Amino acid sequence: MATTDPRAPWRVRLVALLALACPLGAMAVLISVSGPSGLMILGIGLAGLAAAAAGTWWALSHHGPVRAVGALLAIAAPAVVLVLYTRAGLWPAALAAIALLAGGLAFARSALRSAHTTHGMHAVACAAPTQAVLIMNPKSGGGKVGRFGLAEKAEALGARVMLLDTSMQTDVAALARRAVAEGADLLGVAGGDGTQAQVAEVAAEHDLPFLVVSAGTRNHFAMDLGLDRDDPSLCLDALTDGEELRVDLGMVSGRAFVNTVSFGVYAQIVQQPEYRDAKTGVALAALPDLLLGFAGQPLDALSDGTRLEAQQALLVSNNPYAAPGPLAAGGRRPRLDLGTLGVVGVRVRNAAQATEVALRGTKAAGLHVLTSPQVTVSADGESIPVAVDGEALQLPTPVTCSIRQGALRVRVPKHRPGSPASRPPLEWRQILALAFGRPLRGPTVEDQAGR
Repeated sequence: MATTDPRAPWRVRLVALLALACPLGAMAVLISVSGPSGLMILGIGLAGLAAAAAGTWWALSHHGPVRAVGALLAIAAPAVVLVLYTRAGLWPAALAAIALLAGGLAFARSALRSAHTTHGMHAVACAAPTQAVLIMNPKSGGGKVGRFGLAEKAEALGARVMLLDTSMQTDVAALARRAVAEGADLLGVAGGDGTQAQVAEVAAEHDLPFLVVSAGTRNHFAMDLGLDRDDPSLCLDALTDGEELRVDLGMVSGRAFVNTVSFGVYAQIVQQPEYRDAKTGVALAALPDLLLGFAGQPLDALSDGTRLEAQQALLVSNNPYAAPGPLAAGGRRPRLDLGTLGVVGVRVRNAAQATEVALRGTKAAGLHVLTSPQVTVSADGESIPVAVDGEALQLPTPVTCSIRQGALRVRVPKHRPGSPASRPPLEWRQILALAFGRPLRGPTVEDQAGR
């Protein structure tokens, strides 16, 4: 559970007061400019923001000349605003106002992070394994297995290492089951999240500890477990000096996932054969038809009695993200043991709606954020493209996602960096409460999950 401390320390109250003072200072700067110039600064800035947002939408949702014009507008709008400020002699006041607003946002987020206390996942002591088996993908993460000497270090710690032959398709789950049959008392993976999920499912089936080595590209699962992503060899410390976390395991159509299942725009993009080699180019080529509804299938989702209709994108996560956006980009999950799925639906049809999502986040009409132990996704057609932990699949409709609470025993090092601090949603009423010493319960991931 995470709550706002009703007796916030004086430092938190001071930071909250500064967060309120900065926007007032920005207003004072604009008002102090003689004549109508203060309103001119505001009007020019808002017009530039709207033009840049519209240009970004056109660049993403159109091909050919319209895309080129949109990209030019997105770049030119801020430059034109700066030129107008400079020619009118308004740039010092504008710069001061922008700096004060930015400072206010920074102070507000700092106050909220300090005021909210989140209880982490409970770790328990456990005996060291005697027959640990680690499956390693030598190509994962650009060759981290070789670069960090993971196989040699694991073997020196008494583990048996199975290196994948990347020249052929390998059934990783079958390898893990064979290791269990041969007496393994711990299964681990040095590889991407997709490979992690396959072995995690086998570990959960046999109630064996599971070891995560952050040798993938992004290592989202490792990050949310609080593991070291800069030096994956430190994850191996869990073999000799470790403890266990009980975490949830997501399921989609009978297949496990540790992070996310994506439907719609993103899932359609990763289906492209050339996506692995040219991700940005493929995404830019596919986005216009997907966003404007000329390709792909509108999605309907049913979650705890709530129905989301005609969504362009759906993201279902193994436990909810702290500050969910359209694709939870750059976000993290502060807990992996809440027993609930995070559900994010996106429906954006024009530049105005895209701007609203960017500015208002979860309050925008085009963005729906839910939590549920189960969600069913349907669409016209016998099957739909799905991205499971980044892997492209085609699954028969309807597709049901569920969660197995506490199904996975994850062995982690006792000494680890810990998860990065989550960023609470920015709620100015909470800032007011903190500044004036009033208790106010904050909306948190744990609250959404009913904890």
